[in-house]
Amino acid sequence: MISFELGVEDLADTRFALSPLYETVLSLRVLREPGLSAVHLPWRRSVLGALDGLDTDLLMSVVAVRRTLPDFLTPRPAVFAPSFEEELAAVRRTPPDLVRRDLLAAHAPDPLPAPLLGALAPGDGPVLALRDALCAVLHRYWDAAVRPMWPRMRLLLEADMTYRARQLAMGGARLLFADMHPNLRWQGGVLHIGQMISRHRVVASGRGLLLVPSVFAHKPAPPVSPEEAPTLAYPSRGVATLWVREPVADTAALVSLLGAPKARLLGLLDEPLPTVELARRLGVTASAVSQHLGVLYATGLVSRARHGRQVLYRRSPLGDRLSGGGKPV
Repeated sequence: MISFELGVEDLADTRFALSPLYETVLSLRVLREPGLSAVHLPWRRSVLGALDGLDTDLLMSVVAVRRTLPDFLTPRPAVFAPSFEEELAAVRRTPPDLVRRDLLAAHAPDPLPAPLLGALAPGDGPVLALRDALCAVLHRYWDAAVRPMWPRMRLLLEADMTYRARQLAMGGARLLFADMHPNLRWQGGVLHIGQMISRHRVVASGRGLLLVPSVFAHKPAPPVSPEEAPTLAYPSRGVATLWVREPVADTAALVSLLGAPKARLLGLLDEPLPTVELARRLGVTASAVSQHLGVLYATGLVSRARHGRQVLYRRSPLGDRLSGGGKPV
């Protein structure tokens, strides 16, 4: 069991983040072990043919026999939604002693696989070369296997964070973790993560707790090393629907269902927009747009968020499914 001891300040600094690099690295478990999660088999089948030319031996060597992964390949996101390139740049700055430590810790008690033996060579040069080779193959793998699906994955992850934030607001930490995963237990200011190979206790000491929803995490995944700040990747809600092929939207039927003004409005909301901009694009009054937005929001087809003095509207995942991703109406 791994435990995170969180003080009042740490709970106040509990936040969420998106991480395309986390998803890329965690997906390697599913790629190597298809039986780990049957729900991801459609994704796995779709990407296998796209991996020709990649050094898959090196790529798969980072996944240990126990399914643990080196911490340096999943650095703690510094902002809410870093790009893959920003996260990979942080990996490229990892010092050689940390690369070596994390590779050995992830694979212990087993020996390092052949593609990673550079970590045992004397001097820093071979370790740095191995780190850079891993970054290069991860970037190519991201482009081939994860990036094409990232926009859809991100929508699902954002919906999960919205749900979790509501749980936290309604019932505090106890309700937040109650249905996140059966392996999690909140008691007396300590978050216990069960079914872990490692056994240690991490005192947050003002570093807060970072929660990272994940499509490919099959169970809660904290860092391997007790020296890392409290971070937890956890399985997102709704993953079973992610790879289901959506029916093609019938735009004529959409107009019949919503009416032409609301259907056109829904088609514009693939990016967050304020009422005045929507009115300008549609050539109507802001009050007319507000009336239609009120109906779309009440039926769950759009979401809204305040940005300064403006309220921004955007299609919800339900709105995306209904409109076929915002095809012109």
